[in-house]
Amino acid sequence: MINLKYVYNYSVYIKWDRTLTQAIYQGFILSRQQYSAKNTQGITLCYWLSSDHGPLKVIIENQQAVFFIPLSAQHTANTLLAQANIKAQFNKVELCHFSGNECVACYFNDIKSLYTARALLEQAMPIYEADVRHSDRFLMERFIKGGVWVTGNATTKNGFIEISDAKLKANKDYTPTLTSVSLDIECNGDGVLFSVALVGNGLDCVLMIGEQQLQSDSTFEIDWCYDEINLLTKLQQYIINNDPDVIIGWNVIDFDFSLLQERAEALGLTLNFGRDNQPLYINKGHYTRLTLPGRCVIDGIDTLKNATYRFDSFSLANVAERVLNESKLIKTDNRLTEIVRQFNEDKLSLAAYNRQDCILVNQIFEKLKLFEFAIVRTQITGLELERMGGSVAAFTNLYLPLLHRSGYVAPNLGDHGLSFESPGGYVMESTPGLYKNVLVLDFKSLYPSIMRTFCIDPLGLIAGLNAPEQAVEGFNQALFSRTQHHLPKLIAHLTQTRQEAKESNQPMLSQAIKIIMNSLYGVLGSKGCRFYDPRLSSSITLRGHEIMQTTRKWIKVQGFEVIYGDTDSTFVKLSEDKSPEQCNEIGCQLVHHINTMWQADLKQRYDLQSYLEIEFETHYSPFFMPTIRGKKTGSKKRYVGQVTKNNEKKLVFKGMETVRSDWTEFAQEFQTELFETLFTDNFEIQQLHDIINSYTQKLYNGEFDRKLVYRKRLGQHLNDYIKNIPPHVQAVKKYKANHPEFEIKRGQVIEYVYAVTGAELYTGKNTLNYPLYIQRQLDPVAQMILSALNTTSESTQASLF
Repeated sequence: MINLKYVYNYSVYIKWDRTLTQAIYQGFILSRQQYSAKNTQGITLCYWLSSDHGPLKVIIENQQAVFFIPLSAQHTANTLLAQANIKAQFNKVELCHFSGNECVACYFNDIKSLYTARALLEQAMPIYEADVRHSDRFLMERFIKGGVWVTGNATTKNGFIEISDAKLKANKDYTPTLTSVSLDIECNGDGVLFSVALVGNGLDCVLMIGEQQLQSDSTFEIDWCYDEINLLTKLQQYIINNDPDVIIGWNVIDFDFSLLQERAEALGLTLNFGRDNQPLYINKGHYTRLTLPGRCVIDGIDTLKNATYRFDSFSLANVAERVLNESKLIKTDNRLTEIVRQFNEDKLSLAAYNRQDCILVNQIFEKLKLFEFAIVRTQITGLELERMGGSVAAFTNLYLPLLHRSGYVAPNLGDHGLSFESPGGYVMESTPGLYKNVLVLDFKSLYPSIMRTFCIDPLGLIAGLNAPEQAVEGFNQALFSRTQHHLPKLIAHLTQTRQEAKESNQPMLSQAIKIIMNSLYGVLGSKGCRFYDPRLSSSITLRGHEIMQTTRKWIKVQGFEVIYGDTDSTFVKLSEDKSPEQCNEIGCQLVHHINTMWQADLKQRYDLQSYLEIEFETHYSPFFMPTIRGKKTGSKKRYVGQVTKNNEKKLVFKGMETVRSDWTEFAQEFQTELFETLFTDNFEIQQLHDIINSYTQKLYNGEFDRKLVYRKRLGQHLNDYIKNIPPHVQAVKKYKANHPEFEIKRGQVIEYVYAVTGAELYTGKNTLNYPLYIQRQLDPVAQMILSALNTTSESTQASLF
């Protein structure tokens, strides 16, 4: 018998036997590749890891890619592939389709054969899971989500350790410490490079094309380059020498790296930015997929959006201003023109501007903990660090290996054969008006709780339909198995983990789990997801309708009026004589009563344990619910309330002008002042008229001119606007007609105003159309409040003019 001994040495376990020495490392996956290597019989997988011992290059050879077909189609497939001289291996597997048809696995020794076979066979038969990349499937089936244990034959290379004949195992406890560099490029309108800045991991430099100049600012280095080829060659050497795990930037994949690749190809260069002298790969399809072996590239905009941060514009200038209270060094609206001017006339200023953008990106990542968010998101979903979209891909990563272990392959889009649409969330009719006390009772994670309580699950639907006598009834003839399912258990695990994250002060983990849980319904309700079935999504939303309506009924029985409800929130009116303490006590009593009622109701009707949990969310005092503009019926998803915390009063706006980017700062300030006055204890309606008259007078005096600016993103290229030309585009085209040198890109935010001649770019010298602003910005806000207070439209108009 071989005597094995393990010795712990930091993050490495050394394993001896009589013939070999192997190291067991722990690391975190940075990049993944699959390719057909020379002198091998199958596909080679290459994973680069960040570890406490430096970069690890993990090689796994002789792999086979796979997809599945019906067992009944095997003979046909074999014949077609043989005729096309495509080698494949058919293996019987204990898997079947949701229809119950048995499946067979088709294995291929190279990726090209799989793609060719798929294109050939899909004309004659269903093919399942052919779109799952083997480098992803290999990790998915082993439940590897970022962190891994890896063992194999380790060899020390130049700057990294290569592990061949590797074996991988999930390591959920490993969290990496990543090194990063921020990258930003400057160029002209045709994409010709001017400079590239690199800041982070000990680097602080700008590579600038031009003759050397005396630099007054010695805090950073300018490396002067004589042309683009020289710049790109030096950039490659900087990245190789610095050897970061991660490169970050702002729109860095779609713009910076894509342009670098385009310029390199135009100049006949290969950008070997990866570790082990590996080249950069960029594939453009539905989204731009970038592979940089040994490193990952993380975009700040995508990461912010996936972390559910909201900004009226995700431009670096706007986000830096909002998050850091810092500005870009070029503040003009036409930055491109100024960049070209500085390159030709003031390269030192351009270098400082280029560098400052990198600094701002680094500071945003640090302050908002975006690295931490990206890491925990990978640890939950198994997606690549840089893969910031992909709720459907995350769901597939989590669900597919569980489905396989239950004996099923994943269905294709539309396999259910159903065409009806699922309804959206339940929204009650509102009762408009001004209220003294309103409580908001909110169901905690309503849709995930419904899925967990009522066993809603893709596999559960199939198993329930096959064994209806023990199933939980859904909607639209759906039935769900009480025992054969995965999502309820997954949601239970995520719920517990999130609670532990809250208790241990891990806000990024808690936020990432919340985002994943909230995306589960969206994925099942998306026709782009292979698991979409309208019976699943409608069983969630219609159950939500039932829960909201029943909850409203139970609250009414308790003697309270519900004035509004939206998806998972119920708004309860209390009498005006209640003190804040009494309102809080009633809120607590109501949630206890409702939770108890749901537990008893679901036990009695379905013999189910209820995971529904309503919480006392907010006490608004006062609270305002407007009417639909020009009507007497109440609006939806629009209200204003005042909350008091730590003896401080704060207005909360939902769906109102103050939180909408298509309203000016003037209208937002006006609305805020109206509500601050409306919510005072000794309010009199004349006070509102006084505010209206004051704002009108100041408007005509020009005191609000800077606050009359609209901001709108250019969603298309300027020339793409032909038939429907919105005001902000009209403003740009009008300005460009008189200033042909003016350049603007898709995605830039346009600042414009309404002048007497129509929409114009804001210059600070515009002759503004004040009556139009009163009509479109001031009057609608005033009428919304005054009409709700039973003030006629005529009196509103009289107060304005």
